[in-house]
Amino acid sequence: MSGRKPRSTATGRVTMQEVAKAAGTSMISVSRAFRDSAMVSPELAARIKEAAAALGYVPDRAASALASARSMNVAVVIPSLTNTVFVEMLAGIDEILSPQGYQMITATSFYAPAEELRLLRGLLAFRPDGVLLTGIDHLPETLKLLTSSARPAVHMMELNNQPGSYSVGFSQEEGGAAIARHFVERGYKKIGFVAAQLDPRTLARGSGFRQALEAAGLGAPRELMVPERSSIALGATLLDRMLAAYPDTDAVFFCNDDLAQGALFRCQRRGIAVPGQVALAGFNDLPASACTTPALSSVATPRYQIGREAAKMLLELMAGRVPASFRLDLGFTLNIRETS
Repeated sequence: MSGRKPRSTATGRVTMQEVAKAAGTSMISVSRAFRDSAMVSPELAARIKEAAAALGYVPDRAASALASARSMNVAVVIPSLTNTVFVEMLAGIDEILSPQGYQMITATSFYAPAEELRLLRGLLAFRPDGVLLTGIDHLPETLKLLTSSARPAVHMMELNNQPGSYSVGFSQEEGGAAIARHFVERGYKKIGFVAAQLDPRTLARGSGFRQALEAAGLGAPRELMVPERSSIALGATLLDRMLAAYPDTDAVFFCNDDLAQGALFRCQRRGIAVPGQVALAGFNDLPASACTTPALSSVATPRYQIGREAAKMLLELMAGRVPASFRLDLGFTLNIRETS
């Protein structure tokens, strides 16, 4: 005969009633302990959770959501799970939401606005208490869907100037302009811009870079922009293409560090002195960029802090409070190293 205890449901799932019996308390106390431990004594809460762990009980969040009108879920849409920038941002979000009992439901749009819209429709079916989206450039249908859902939302990585639309990030344009001004200060004149994965943030960096060069009287940069997904290997290829088209180029801004690192490795392979023959700079300041030889100049972006602050802002909105500001500018840091 099996030693397994009989279950009171057809699925064999441990019920709240069984936990209450094992803990020697009522079902309402069990419910309160899992919703808010402060509603029961610490001793009783510990006894209930010990009994639940022994039985393998998992609270039914769907039932709790119906009872409380809260799902304790937050929908998060990011462009990529393989990009360190967004992985670090997710870590920041989780550090704030998890202690408050919230779980992230994460989806990846692969930089496609139509896919973002499709994903958001699906995520809203789970009745999340709030939404975190990457960027401020969305399809009109996406914005309409957000409005009609009546769910609080915060946009990350960029800044929205429209009151009532909440955002946490920094100026992508200013980040690009900072690199341009640095090149100008160092005396470079034949300057290039290389970009891939042409999402709105990449284009904004390029726009800021271009405007700053023109303001300095150097005219528009030599540009090489391709739609392919960024990689170190692609950076090497694009460096070759830039120098083939403009052999006298003396400085190049790459829209991200993956491309810039690939360009640096290609220069080393070809015997091109950096920065003696050509200066290089990237964007995002990935961990490896400070470790290359020579060390890569880059714009450090506060993606982890953006995740944390966006989650804090969303918690305020979900609690029915109005944040101190509808936009939070966390800025960036220009890390000048040996490549420029």
